[in-house]
Amino acid sequence: MPLWTVSLPDRLDTFLAKDARMPSRAKAQEAIETGWVTVNDGIIRKPAFALQEGDVVEVHEGFGIRDPDRGIEPEDLHLPVLYEDDACIVINKPAGIAVHPGAGTAREKTILHGAAFLLKERGLPFSPESILVHRLDRGTTGCLLLAKTPAAHMALQEQFAQRTVRKKYLAIVAGVPDPPVAVIDAPIGRSSSDRTAMGIIGASALREARTTYRTVASSREASLLACDLHTGRTHQLRVHLSAIGHPILGDDTYTSEFAERVATASGIDRICLHARELTFTSPATGHAETIQAPPPEEFTKAAKVLGLSAKDI
Repeated sequence: MPLWTVSLPDRLDTFLAKDARMPSRAKAQEAIETGWVTVNDGIIRKPAFALQEGDVVEVHEGFGIRDPDRGIEPEDLHLPVLYEDDACIVINKPAGIAVHPGAGTAREKTILHGAAFLLKERGLPFSPESILVHRLDRGTTGCLLLAKTPAAHMALQEQFAQRTVRKKYLAIVAGVPDPPVAVIDAPIGRSSSDRTAMGIIGASALREARTTYRTVASSREASLLACDLHTGRTHQLRVHLSAIGHPILGDDTYTSEFAERVATASGIDRICLHARELTFTSPATGHAETIQAPPPEEFTKAAKVLGLSAKDI
């Protein structure tokens, strides 16, 4: 996943075409318009998007698959709707479903297929390039924001690019963090030993990353954490919590022998990470909307098995 930090204001497509970052401006525009480029972790599909000094631009894995959104047919995935107005929908994303077609998922039903169904139900046109505003990892559950119109899509993307969207997560981790409340301020970059993973030490092109966590409940082997993402880098929570010695249970990439033993003994077979709360300004209301997603049954069951109080979730 190539990434760069902007040093001077520029157009997004022009920036990507400079210094051999991409083969041509046309190729850069293709990557942008098909949803493979993010700015400050928000998907940007406008080639003329104005970059500012300090913005972080990333071309995501999977670019190169020709027209991944072609042939997206509506599919009723029974996506729970948490909030809706004339501009957007917030769903409670289930585990195990990719948000967008990509490498290894080109033939799978994704959240994009489910979003097409939601818009069809409402008599709205479906445009693959104007609905996804951000991403969650396949295994992560919780609040996912979808745009209903191209205008709303642009307005919401701008909020992600300007880092005004607030994201709160719940995570069940191995062990008991000390201190129980802390800020993790550690840059993240692509791992030098595994190009599919991120890291802190021995990583390339490190980017500022900041996470706050608060221990909500603990048992002998695990803890329930409430986490705030201040930057939202790729795999940020997973990398940061693993780096302080408390990997998220069920995470196959950023883990430890102890975490694996606890997860296996507790019957956990997926990552215990839930996007609990999302705060953004709706283009329809002009007001800040705070949406909360109840954790899935598997999450609360894992907490109970580990002796973590359900009332704290």
